[in-house]
Order: sequence, then structure tokens, then C-alpha cells
Amino acid sequence: MHSVVERELELRLVLSPERSIPVPARLVYRTDDPFAVHITFHIGSASPVTWTFARELLVEGVFRPCGQGDVRIWPSRAEGRSVVLMALTSPDGEALMEAPSVAVSAWLERTLRVVPPGTERDRLDVDGGLEELLSPGRAHRLRARGHSPARGEAPGPADEIADPDEP
Repeated sequence: MHSVVERELELRLVLSPERSIPVPARLVYRTDDPFAVHITFHIGSASPVTWTFARELLVEGVFRPCGQGDVRIWPSRAEGRSVVLMALTSPDGEALMEAPSVAVSAWLERTLRVVPPGTERDRLDVDGGLEELLSPGRAHRLRARGHSPARGEAPGPADEIADPDEP
């Protein structure tokens, strides 16, 4: 059985040092994806945007600057209150999001109670996933769905498995 820890809150999209706009967001942690956190912006709109990154990155970013590349997180202060800043970069652009530290920390504490740090691997069914991936029936199911290696492409592991029902 998998659990979900959610929290809706209002983040701020920082446009300049003097100007920001509110952005409704939802923080989601799922025990079936124990290493990741998911943040959906513009919830309730026609085109929500979800970012997924390591929970460990957000935990660390509450206390000190961390991350590189697409996601960077650091603690700061804005208008006399503690905030967490998230710099998000994609091919479509960049955004600087500001979140209230107290709300983010409380939500993170809930995720850490559900899956304590260092126990994430225990939640993954690696053996079951490998068994499903390598099972003889999987190759047949993939071919039935039209998945086969392209002409000239080397077959993948599922394509090399012989189907016991085929002559």
C-alpha cells in the first residue's frame, strides 16, 4: 500500500526584487516514488506544470544553498519572514519561486516520518520490476502493442526473449 503526502500552498513567482505574483501550488510526495518530490504549479488551471526532483535536494535547500543545473534551492528572507527560493530552469525559460519556509519544512517533516531518510530503497520493488521486465510474457505483450526494434536497431532485452507460445 502506498501513501501520499500532499500540501497546497501559495508560492510567489519572483519577477523582480520589488515584484512577485502568487502562484497556487501543490507539493506531493508518494511512497511509491520515495526519492522524489513533485511540485505542481497553477493547480486548477487548464495547463498545470509539474516539476519533479530529489526530496533530498529540497530538504538540504531549506538549510543551505544546494543544487546545480535545472534546480537550485536556498534559504532566504523576504519581508521579514523565512522563505525557500527555488530557481527552476528549462528549455522554455527560467523561474524563481519563493515558498514559505515554515510550510515547506512542516510538509517535508511529514514526508520524512512516512519514509525516513536512508529507507527509500526499502520502498522500491526492484526485484518485482526486474522480474516483470525480464518475464517471457513481457516480450509477447510488447510485440502485441507494436513495440519491436526498428530496422537496423539492435534488439533490447525484452525483444531477445523468446515467447514460449510461439513456434
